Amino acid sequence: MIEQKIEVINKLGLHARAAAKLVGVANHYSSNITLDKQGKTANAKSIMTVMMLGAAKGTILDVTCDGKDEELAMQGIQAIFDNFFDEGE
Repeated sequence: MIEQKIEVINKLGLHARAAAKLVGVANHYSSNITLDKQGKTANAKSIMTVMMLGAAKGTILDVTCDGKDEELAMQGIQAIFDNFFDEGE
């Protein structure tokens, strides 16, 4: 199991489109991927739980990946955040 803090840097936060892209990336991996916002957790493979976090720009999420491909999963999750969910900003 690996953990990492990731900041939501896109201006609209984890809105519907960004959440859908995150879920799409998470579902490419067999590892369990969990997002935690101040004790409120979400399964990164479930759009409903991701959106329920209400993660606005500047939110720091604790991301946990646990499974056979956990390192690749963390890299993939970090990359989608770093790339502003392919939204440009």
